[in-house]
Amino acid sequence: MMSARELVLLLLPLVACVATAEYVNHLVISPLSPVLEIGTNFTATCVIVNTDEATADNLYWNISRTTIPEDQYTKINQSALSVTIPVRGENPEWLFCLCKTVSPYIFLNNGRFMNAIFLTKGYRLEKVVNLTCVAVQEASYISSTISCAWDTVPQSTHLAVTYSLIVQVISVQTFNVSTSKTSAKVNLDVFPNHMMMEIWVEAWSRLGSVESKHLKEDACWFVKTNPPGNVTFISEETFPSSLLINWTPPIAKEYLKLMYEIRFCSSGSQTWTYVPLVDTAKDIQSFRLQSLRPDTVYITQVRCKNTREGHGYWSEWSANITQRTPEAEPAGKPDLWRIIAEGDNENERQVLFISKDPPFPNGKITSFNIKFQTQMDKWKNGSLEWEKIPVITSEAESLRSQRTITSLKQIHLADKQTVRFHVIAFNSVGGSAEASLSISEKAHKLAPVEALKVWPKEGQLWLSWKPPINPAVSEYVVQWVSSEGIDWQREKKNTTHTSIKGSIQKFLCYNVSVYPIYSGWIGRSASVEAFLEQAAPLEGPSIEMNDKPGPSEAVLAWKEVPKHKRRGFITSYTIFYTSGEALNSITVSGNTTSYKLKSLLRNTKYDAWVRAWTSRGYADGFNHTFTTLKYAPGEIEVIVVGVSLGFLFVVILTMLLCIYKRDVIKQNFWPQIPDPGESTIGNWSPDYPLKAETPKDNCPSGISILDVDPCDGKSVFEEDKASLPLKKDKYLSEEHSSGIGGSSCMSSPRQSVSDSDEGGDMADTTASTVQYSSVVAASGYKGQTPSSQPQQAIFSRSESTQPLLDCEDHPDMLVQEGSRQFQHFLHQPCFSLSAGNQDCSDTAGLSQLELLEPLDFCPLEEDSETPTDSQAAAGSSYMPQLGGYRPQ
Repeated sequence: MMSARELVLLLLPLVACVATAEYVNHLVISPLSPVLEIGTNFTATCVIVNTDEATADNLYWNISRTTIPEDQYTKINQSALSVTIPVRGENPEWLFCLCKTVSPYIFLNNGRFMNAIFLTKGYRLEKVVNLTCVAVQEASYISSTISCAWDTVPQSTHLAVTYSLIVQVISVQTFNVSTSKTSAKVNLDVFPNHMMMEIWVEAWSRLGSVESKHLKEDACWFVKTNPPGNVTFISEETFPSSLLINWTPPIAKEYLKLMYEIRFCSSGSQTWTYVPLVDTAKDIQSFRLQSLRPDTVYITQVRCKNTREGHGYWSEWSANITQRTPEAEPAGKPDLWRIIAEGDNENERQVLFISKDPPFPNGKITSFNIKFQTQMDKWKNGSLEWEKIPVITSEAESLRSQRTITSLKQIHLADKQTVRFHVIAFNSVGGSAEASLSISEKAHKLAPVEALKVWPKEGQLWLSWKPPINPAVSEYVVQWVSSEGIDWQREKKNTTHTSIKGSIQKFLCYNVSVYPIYSGWIGRSASVEAFLEQAAPLEGPSIEMNDKPGPSEAVLAWKEVPKHKRRGFITSYTIFYTSGEALNSITVSGNTTSYKLKSLLRNTKYDAWVRAWTSRGYADGFNHTFTTLKYAPGEIEVIVVGVSLGFLFVVILTMLLCIYKRDVIKQNFWPQIPDPGESTIGNWSPDYPLKAETPKDNCPSGISILDVDPCDGKSVFEEDKASLPLKKDKYLSEEHSSGIGGSSCMSSPRQSVSDSDEGGDMADTTASTVQYSSVVAASGYKGQTPSSQPQQAIFSRSESTQPLLDCEDHPDMLVQEGSRQFQHFLHQPCFSLSAGNQDCSDTAGLSQLELLEPLDFCPLEEDSETPTDSQAAAGSSYMPQLGGYRPQ
């Protein structure tokens, strides 16, 4: 028998002849446009026709622009070359046969020396599975249309597949429908009730064909009816724990016998409870649900199918039917608890008793009956009488799935007093079992649990603890308190690990406590704060400065972030403050609420804010502005007091200095100006008669009077410097001055005392005219011995604008010379104090005495400053000078 390869080779010349007739192409590929199964090998052959320019050795293969290696080639003869490639990937590709350029003819006719085929890839169908056919109910009978669906393996072949659905009513008729989908419908004209049917599917593609399993069953096997109709739920007051369900069959028994299935659940539940099929797998039209909870809303549904096992399909579930069961007496005890706070008075507690409804209230709780008892008193409110506490709940609260918490009564309990509280819950039918709780003395505290831990896990708060030392624990109460309220749950006595079963919210702080219960007596609690999940705070702390800032420091205080806005544990605070230049920050622990800023600048404005940190982020508080003081409190007072004390000290010191140095100050600020009218020198003027004036006591005389013996004149003159007690002071110069600007010295005229003491102003007024007068002797000067010849004394007066002589610049020399001149005159034997003096016997000297009489010197005793009567009687030789002192 001829192989496929040999057949191809024989057909190639025929193909070449056909190709030559239309278009001369020297390369021909076989097979043309094949469909390949992915995962297999494919062989193609390229033949050279109508040319001798190339041989099989000059041919090569490309696939998707990639040259296929030569080890996959097979040379059939000199004009044929085949290639074998694996079929991979799902995308179609082009396979090219090409020729190398070995001659000019091939180069010029390159298009004739190439050819290609298109490779289509796909998967072969293995089988058709999951064939299902359904005949649904229409109105009160079965529809004549059968709907079938199926699956293929593999589900996608990447090739076009054609399906044929075949429905055969055995021994009657066969129906066939073709489709490219995996579902189809067949119309049978009339549904063949109680007859045998056979259904199958055939599928084929370019890689082959397959056939599904044949379904050979009774026609009722394919039927799916409608759900039961007229389903009702009936509640009966006498049966608070049951409900009666009624319904009608969807189709007549003549067509199909049915079985039923029932399911139900309480309102809000996501879990259905199914009634066992043993109880409903029969032709029934009603059923009673039992063991239901009183006063509970239930939802129920019913469905049906062919009663024969394994035949037919379940109908859809009927619509939801709801009904509430009747009320019954509460089952279980009220969950009684308490909240203890400090009382208004000392040694007193406020106790608020609260209660949850019994776990199965079996109706709406309308009231609680309470009573409480102390050790010292009998039952309150009368002998064993109960106090009724009505319960008022809104409609929204009644719809809540959580148990309602009711405040029963608040009492004031002394610290040394115990009380036992009893409560019973009532609904419209009756009352529950009695619950009680005991509050011991404040000082009497039972042992708490140990090593309490709380942590979040899988959306819940879990906690664990170690039992207390006292083994008489009857149960535990787990309490959690937040800004949203309080809740609790009870755990058995052998429990040491549990989770909070109540509603827990994220980012909310809970204070979780565990109380051991000793037969109704509450032990001490162990508490831990916890978060289900943490986040950054909603707001930061706000700064409040309780005290005014100082000059270099300020105390910042802030309030803690409210618990419902913390959203986590505050781990630390960061304080930021700035004066407009550098930003400073300080981090403190999370339990700190104040901080003192130091080293601040005086009289400077600062901005400050506080950042609160949690493990998941931070939040900044509001900006607060403050200004530091320029002076610290009391600093101004200290400065004022210091300055005042210093000023007072200076004033006192100045006063003391003025007191002790008053003479010096008086001489410097208020100098004594000589009065020319009281000067003895002023009496020298010859123009006025001699006038005896008694010297005033407060005006000391600078002139010493010495009685001289003419016979002893020499000795006196020699010793005058050592013996005369002349005063060499200010008054010494004054006694030789006329007091009117002149000088009686026998030296150059000098400035008067008034001119030198008054300063520049008076000097300016007297500088224009200097008046001075002198008594000049004819002979005898500075200690010279007087001549025996008579000498005439001359009184000379001058008004001159010439400056004084240089001797005025040396007051001491002037005083000494004046003294010597005065002593010289005293030694002259011819001088007399009066005309009547007879001491001189020389007649020649009488004329000289007459000449000197106008001078009329008044020598006084050395030790006496007051003149005698005879001396005062003598008139002054000087006349008042008209051109004397100017007004001062």
